[in-house]
Amino acid sequence: YALAFFMALPLHAQRLNDFDLGNLTVERSLVRQGGPPRDGIPSLTNPSFVTAEQAQLRPNDRVIGVAHNGVAKAYPLLIMNWHEIVNDQFGDVPVAVTYCPLCYTGMAFLARHKGERMFFGVSGLLYNSDVLLYDWSSESLWSQIGQHAVSGPLAGTPLQQLPSLNTTWGDWSARYPQTRVLSSDTGHRRDYRRDPYSGYENSHDVMFPVAFRAEGYHPKEKVIGITLGDVHRAYPISELARAASPLTEQLGDQVLTIEFDARLNTGRILDAQGNELPSVLAYWFAWYAFHPDTELFKAPR
Repeated sequence: YALAFFMALPLHAQRLNDFDLGNLTVERSLVRQGGPPRDGIPSLTNPSFVTAEQAQLRPNDRVIGVAHNGVAKAYPLLIMNWHEIVNDQFGDVPVAVTYCPLCYTGMAFLARHKGERMFFGVSGLLYNSDVLLYDWSSESLWSQIGQHAVSGPLAGTPLQQLPSLNTTWGDWSARYPQTRVLSSDTGHRRDYRRDPYSGYENSHDVMFPVAFRAEGYHPKEKVIGITLGDVHRAYPISELARAASPLTEQLGDQVLTIEFDARLNTGRILDAQGNELPSVLAYWFAWYAFHPDTELFKAPR
């Protein structure tokens, strides 16, 4: 019914922020304008970095840390709040580092399709209250948490997630003393010490419609979410705080080790060989909106 209704819409209604939604693969009513126009939130390309010693960060400032291809980099949320996407490279590997302040989701992806590097911008659109990226070449829209294109010529194409860590600057710089740090010298005039989302984390309100409303926890409870094959599991930090760390779990046919630091509200998930697996620290409402069939970890009572 929803698809038939959408196809019956006049042509102009199948465009939003100047994007063609004619072959949209997700529920149209859940695609919303977030406020800024296309590129109103400017993604960063050819970003500049400073050393750990030069970084003007406080120990408790949050960063998205990515270590890949022998290179470690930190992306302060103070900057990511204002730009959401950094088109970067780790050696010769193109990587898109993304952050959705509404979902608290920092995720890194390989940025290559059929051998060609992809550059991403901020569409100004949201799906399930989560940022929709767009690639400059095909202008397809990509769901960050959904990890695939949802419209345009590349609809259905998956994104390959890389491990990343949402943690404090003190923690990341101790793990990787040689880390590079995204510079606030971005070429844009922004007050990077001001949080434009102040108060949002503690509110029960979700600003945009989502397909499935989560229950059982505060909507902004943070969870570590992981997907292996068709199986999704969420580890609420309030539950992990009551469990022993490291925690050994079975998910599908894999044995996982969950390392969690309750003081830093951060954690990572390793496979049986000790390799870090891609996961994401997210608000509970956002993880559930995309994965209503998620398994849920509960600490022994």
